[in-house]
Amino acid sequence: MIQYFQVGVITQPHGIHGEVKVFPISDDIKRFDDLKECYLKIKKDMVPVTCTGVKYFKNLVILQFKEFESIDDVERLRQCPIYVDREHAVPLKEGEYYLADVLGIDVVTEEGKKVGILKDYFETAAQTVYQVITDDGKEVLIPAIDEFVKKVDIENNTMTVHLIKGMI
Repeated sequence: MIQYFQVGVITQPHGIHGEVKVFPISDDIKRFDDLKECYLKIKKDMVPVTCTGVKYFKNLVILQFKEFESIDDVERLRQCPIYVDREHAVPLKEGEYYLADVLGIDVVTEEGKKVGILKDYFETAAQTVYQVITDDGKEVLIPAIDEFVKKVDIENNTMTVHLIKGMI
């Protein structure tokens, strides 16, 4: 399972006291209200930081980290991804799962026939769409809605789907 989830990307410094503007990558922008501990991916290292301040400006989040006190400290953090570990991720409700956890799982039909491996997902205006690659390399796109995704079993590494004519 994936240990870290990306929640944002630092776009640029904000002010002279070490704050940064962050483009959020999260379903709920208010998740930053409870953000205390997170990680900055600097080059290949996951550097732990402590969030001491959160503000909102338009569609951006402005964060202050305990470890950085000036604009000079944060200037090098442009385009730096921000991650949380599983322990500090937003808690899931019953029947929910993290999208990152479905990558690589086996996709099967309700009859048990293997469709392929879930390789990626993307967002559209209407919903999330799963990209499944069949054993012979073909792409199958499955909307992530209850009509098509019948069951996701993370523990057994399977997703059961209902396919209609034309999907394959």
